[in-house]
Amino acid sequence: MMQHWDRDTWDKDYSARGHVWGGSVHVLPTLPASARVLELGCGNGKTLTGMLQRGWDVIATDFSLPAAVLSRKAVPDTASCEVVLSDARVLPFRSGSFEDVFVYHVLGHLTAADQVVCAREIGRVLRSRGRIFFCAFSEKDFRFGNGIMTEPGTFMRGNGIRTHYFTLDEVRTLFSPCDEESVDTRSWSMRVRGKDYIRSEIQAVFVKRNI
Repeated sequence: MMQHWDRDTWDKDYSARGHVWGGSVHVLPTLPASARVLELGCGNGKTLTGMLQRGWDVIATDFSLPAAVLSRKAVPDTASCEVVLSDARVLPFRSGSFEDVFVYHVLGHLTAADQVVCAREIGRVLRSRGRIFFCAFSEKDFRFGNGIMTEPGTFMRGNGIRTHYFTLDEVRTLFSPCDEESVDTRSWSMRVRGKDYIRSEIQAVFVKRNI
């Protein structure tokens, strides 16, 4: 039986705090204005709003109803966008439906087994030679090791949400059925209450092989 991977926890967090994720999207690729794009785990719409400014045809999904409602409110009436309540492990789309799939800070909140299931679903809904844009925290991040370890490299903090901190090899293995375009680590300094901390994430692009 599939785990709900803490849906109740996410629902409560979005209901209580609203826009959980702030700031701006620091990386979006250059795609044609007509690109048909899928975003997994749209949250409160932080990345989605940046996508819509590019004029893309976007379908955004999240398994949390409060998050999906927040994202829908962020969509202008004139935008080509649909927000769908959906489990990323069982996507309600036909195979080969999308030219590009964005999975930013989503897989890190899944169990190792569910990461594999989700990666397989991403490959299914992607067209041949379509691209996967992946981003997640790396094991070099300052929060690695904080909280209760639920799986190797995965820690649950006080808010009840689990986060996995990836290695480069883990990301490559997860998307090994695809061709690797780039896999890099991006790190930067963040100051909190007068102290400097290192944030670190893995950014990767994979291309679906011709079938």
